[in-house]
Amino acid sequence: MSDLRIVAGPFKFTARLEREASPQTVAAFETMLPFTSKIIHVRWSGEAAWIPMGELKLPIPFEDPTCYPAPGQVLLYPGGVSETEILFPYGHCAFASKAGLLAANHLMTIEEGREHLRELGVKVLWEGALDIEITRL
Repeated sequence: MSDLRIVAGPFKFTARLEREASPQTVAAFETMLPFTSKIIHVRWSGEAAWIPMGELKLPIPFEDPTCYPAPGQVLLYPGGVSETEILFPYGHCAFASKAGLLAANHLMTIEEGREHLRELGVKVLWEGALDIEITRL
């Protein structure tokens, strides 16, 4: 069952929070809802878009971390070697920064609209940043 609604420019998605696999990550993110920002294309990770969160540091441990998310497996990197961010993979992705390969926590999984993730990625690649809003359903 979906927990969240995500609207990024003209694209709409629903997502399920990964409460069992990443409980502290989910709890920290839920305190930020509703969440609004910009989503842009990644620089180092391949086929993904990301939400940079700058110097924000989240006091959460690694939970269900991965470097190689599948399309629709949204990751939260709590900060450290690189800046805090949320990663939206839409194709082949190896999560990385200018410092090299990173692992991040599996925050949520896109349930509805996953077939439009590639369109979102291509749009932010060629046209630039889009507004994004994540809210509870």
